[in-house]
Amino acid sequence: MKYQTSLLEDWIDRLYIKLGIRSPDQLDLKIISERLRIPLDIRNLSSRIYEGEIIINSKLTPEEQWQEFGHELCHKLRHAGNQMLMPRSFFQLQEFQANYFAYHFCVPTFMLQKLDIPGSRQEAIYLIAVTFGVTGEFADKRLQMYEEKLHVLKCSEISQAFVSNSLNI
Repeated sequence: MKYQTSLLEDWIDRLYIKLGIRSPDQLDLKIISERLRIPLDIRNLSSRIYEGEIIINSKLTPEEQWQEFGHELCHKLRHAGNQMLMPRSFFQLQEFQANYFAYHFCVPTFMLQKLDIPGSRQEAIYLIAVTFGVTGEFADKRLQMYEEKLHVLKCSEISQAFVSNSLNI
């Protein structure tokens, strides 16, 4: 079964190629912000974009900071407008998109595919968390997203095979 990447997964892959990042050990918010020429400040404030700078809350764990960075980076690179002034539904859309982006940015599909994922769910979650520097909860959700996509692709493949066989009758 060939994994069919989404437009977002392709976009993130190209971004990491541009940044010269191809393995999990290269995932570092300070290096990435430097290579993107985006100011980054880690301080005792809630995470946000302010005047073009990404601010990450210093009270968060390193894993949570990495996840917040992925979220805020989406706003910086892919969104426009002041969330304080936009309609609530548009604000919610941007937040949904930033959360979804963070899962794919912090645990990129092209890197996830290279992992030898254990059969035990707990071991798989632990491996993803440790490899990508994310929390267990984040790793669990990202694994679930990946598995669901594999399941959909497999169902699509089976369906196509069934239709092909039916037409040959």
